Amino acid sequence: MDTLIKFFPYSFKEKKDVAALIVNILAYIVVGFAVGVVGALLGLVPFVGFLITILVSAVDLYILIGIVLSVLDYLKVIK
Repeated sequence: MDTLIKFFPYSFKEKKDVAALIVNILAYIVVGFAVGVVGALLGLVPFVGFLITILVSAVDLYILIGIVLSVLDYLKVIK
């Protein structure tokens, strides 16, 4: 559990109500969108584009896991 908290600190931030959970999820979505836009622009460069695609995919996976952990933490499934 400590490892999850270390890698996903924002997911385990105290959420008192549903509005806080929605703000948490929206923050993840905004960061994901920003990384996607930057990745799309940098993806136009031939060799760098391949590396950026891998990096953006890893960030997308991190964001998905962060959202799932945030919801699970709010529902008190993970303690």
